[in-house]
Amino acid sequence: MPACDCAVCRSEVPENRRTRCSILLSYHGRNLLIDTATDLRQQVLREKINHIDAVLYTHTHADHVHGIDDLRPFNHRQQQFIPLYGSASAMEHLRRVFPYIFDPTIKLGYRPRLETRILEEPEDILGLPVIPIPLRHGDDEATGYRIGPFAYLTDCSEIPAASRVLLRGLDLLILDGLRLRPHPTHFHVATAVAEARRIGARRTLLTHLNHEIDHHRHESELPPGFGFAYDGQRLTFSLADQEHAP
Repeated sequence: MPACDCAVCRSEVPENRRTRCSILLSYHGRNLLIDTATDLRQQVLREKINHIDAVLYTHTHADHVHGIDDLRPFNHRQQQFIPLYGSASAMEHLRRVFPYIFDPTIKLGYRPRLETRILEEPEDILGLPVIPIPLRHGDDEATGYRIGPFAYLTDCSEIPAASRVLLRGLDLLILDGLRLRPHPTHFHVATAVAEARRIGARRTLLTHLNHEIDHHRHESELPPGFGFAYDGQRLTFSLADQEHAP
C-alpha cells in the first residue's frame, strides 16, 4: 500500500506482494479476463499474457476498471474488437466515464477497440458457461460469476438468497475477504468464512486482501478447506462434470 511501512507492505514474501484484483480464465487457447484492474499492465507483463479475447466486469469501482486502456496492445496484436460484458449499469458507466473509447465523435488516433455487451442472464462466452451472480457491495450492486464448478465473488458484503441458490455444488469458490476487522462494503475474513460455509464449496480462497493480512501467518489460522489467494496463483477445474450445474 502506498505511504505505508507496515510489516506486510515491507514484506519480501511473494504472497504478500499484492496488486489489485483481476483474474484470467484460459480455456482451449482463449482468454477471458475478469476486470481490468488498475495494475493490469503489470499483471499481464508478469504473467506473459499475449492475448485477451473478452472481459467480464464485476462492477465499476476504479480499482477494477481503470486498467481499461491497457487493452489497446491486445487490439493491436489481435486486430479485432474485444467484447466487454457486465450489467447494464456497468456498461453505461464505462461508456460515460471513458468517452474517448466509446464516443465515435471524439477523434483520436489509437484508442482501445472495445464493444460493450449487457450480460444479466446465463450466456456462453468463449465456450464457457457464464452465469452472472447478483451481489451487494455495501449500498452498491456488483456481479459475481459462476463458470461450471467455479465461482468468483469479489467486492461483496452480502449474497442475496436468490444468488446463493446459483452457487450450489461448487468445487472452488474465490470470495471477497478484505481484512480481519469488519468493513461496511466487504466481507471480512470471519464473515467470508461463515458465508462460504453456507455455500458449501469444497475449497474456498479469500481474495481482495488488504495489508492487515499476513499471508502465511493468518492462513494458518483458517479452517480446513480455506486459504488466501495470491498474485500469480494458478488453479485448474474441469467443466466436464455435469453434476455441478446449479
